[in-house]
Amino acid sequence: MPVSRLLPALSILCLLAGAFLAPPASAAIPPEHSCLTKAEQRAAVAANKAISLAQAIKSLRNHGHRAEVVRARLCRHDETLVYVLTLLGHSGKVISVNIDAGTGEPTSR
Repeated sequence: MPVSRLLPALSILCLLAGAFLAPPASAAIPPEHSCLTKAEQRAAVAANKAISLAQAIKSLRNHGHRAEVVRARLCRHDETLVYVLTLLGHSGKVISVNIDAGTGEPTSR
């Protein structure tokens, strides 16, 4: 059989093999560093595993941060729940601050 007739079949075979051998997309983000859905966030707060977002922001203010919160996520960092807050300062500088969702204290993660 000529090689030119085998190339399309080999190409398809290689694509299929790659699709089956590639790790799933969810494997790209380790589960110990994933963010919770809205429903999971509500459940964590209701179960007293995390403080509310309002309490986290109040803690942020108590630690001297006066910037505007433009994004807030509740994420798992190893075994800890952490609020990842994106802040917009008055100068226009964007920073990220992590608040331990169990204690309300800023973390270095």
